[in-house]
Amino acid sequence: MENTLRHLFALQQVDTKIQEIQDLKGDLPQVVSTLQDQVGGAKGHLKELEASMKSAKIERDNADVELIELAEKVEKYKNQQLQVKSNKQYDALTKEIETAETRSAKLEKDMQALEGKMQVTKTDIESATANLAELEAELQERQKELREVNKEHEKEELKLQHEREKLTARIDKSDIQRYERIRIAKGGMAVVAVRRGACGGCFSRVPPQRILELKQNSKFHTCEHCGRILVSDLIVESSTQS
Repeated sequence: MENTLRHLFALQQVDTKIQEIQDLKGDLPQVVSTLQDQVGGAKGHLKELEASMKSAKIERDNADVELIELAEKVEKYKNQQLQVKSNKQYDALTKEIETAETRSAKLEKDMQALEGKMQVTKTDIESATANLAELEAELQERQKELREVNKEHEKEELKLQHEREKLTARIDKSDIQRYERIRIAKGGMAVVAVRRGACGGCFSRVPPQRILELKQNSKFHTCEHCGRILVSDLIVESSTQS
């Protein structure tokens, strides 16, 4: 148990140093992550706008082609009217002309609506493109800052991570889980020493009898007030010397 307590205290020291490095980075990692999400969203939005523009252009061009075809039909029907010999044939051609002209009127109206939609979409695309460019520029700048900070502490962070891996390999899985649970609940501090008769985490008084039991290093002792794992001076001293 003494070795477990020593390893847990050492693990706490390593985790505290790792957290200090993370704190030096400030909110940069979160800022970069948020900007990456925003860039992804902006790209998706721009893609949707471009697809909408393409679809509107296709509809407009198809309508334009159909209008030309209808105009040709109307001209043909009118020429045929001059050649027919019965009222029935004349009326049938008149009906075809009216149908074509009605369809043409609708297509012209649809084309006007499509032109308006394309104009609005064009403005939206320009705005979305500018917004994406701004986001990408800011993301690049923030990524550069984060790389510089990471580079500054890279060796130390890798060393600490290596130390952490060695320590966790020496500690029972259930004890690691207990440690992690307390550490998350207590803002990163799970294992603390008793200093001047008080818990090093919440500074509540530790009973003298508990302090004597701690020095035996024979089992886990937790603070009655905050629940953190308490370790004796012997554990602290041996950890400092190592």
